[in-house]
Amino acid sequence: MAVKRFKPVTPGTRFRVDVSNSDITTNVPEKSLVVSANTRSGGRNNTGKMTMRYMGGGHKQAYRLIDFKRNKFDIPAKVATIEYDPNRSARIALLHFVDGEKRYMIAPEGLTVGQTVLSGETATPEVGNTMPLKNIPLGSIIHNIELNPGQGGTIARSAGTYAQLSARDGKYAIIKLPSGETRMILSTCLATIGTVSNGEKANAVLGKAGRKRWLGRRPRVRGVAMNPVDHPMGGGEGRASGGHPRSRKGLLAKGYKTRDKKKTSDRYIIERRKK
Repeated sequence: MAVKRFKPVTPGTRFRVDVSNSDITTNVPEKSLVVSANTRSGGRNNTGKMTMRYMGGGHKQAYRLIDFKRNKFDIPAKVATIEYDPNRSARIALLHFVDGEKRYMIAPEGLTVGQTVLSGETATPEVGNTMPLKNIPLGSIIHNIELNPGQGGTIARSAGTYAQLSARDGKYAIIKLPSGETRMILSTCLATIGTVSNGEKANAVLGKAGRKRWLGRRPRVRGVAMNPVDHPMGGGEGRASGGHPRSRKGLLAKGYKTRDKKKTSDRYIIERRKK
């Protein structure tokens, strides 16, 4: 997959960089796997008060039901299409199982139409197959990883991300996560082989403010540009405002640790994520 650059025929195309859609095979989703997305709130709660800033507008979207659990074991499925999903950065693949059922999965890099994928203990470590961590060869690149057996994949699902299975220790597998954190996960948890597709998305440049609005994001205002009543870093004469970087609620940012020191999952973390 490659990125596309545009001739500067308009101000919006001067710096625009898009991801090539050559890997997408259809623009019509599977009707049985599409549901109406929640109506947009514009950041307002049930009383109409804005509780989340910088949200509003955006193009209408339909939600595609994704199979993160991959719990249809030992039944082969053929990849019918590779599709765009407005709700996530990765591509999705439509699977046609031999028993007639259809499901969407996160498409890994290198998955092609017509390829057969399998989930379960009998699967082989090939791109798109889902296996328990105890059966995956050490050093393998994986994604869509479960934290608890049967929960469904929650780790490494966005475009271009992956984790690596580095070791095993008793009933646990040791995984190096995309953040740099190394942690233990039960070996009975499932993971999918390969890297998540659409990795070039990180190089995309929207090119104009309007495309940001199409995504449902309103302009973001810096705290130092606000008044003292609106933000701890607001006010001051000219640019002589600020102080220690902090959030609107006054919590220190940029280095101040907010993680619970007694969090139960700490015992499974071997090495902290990179700062």
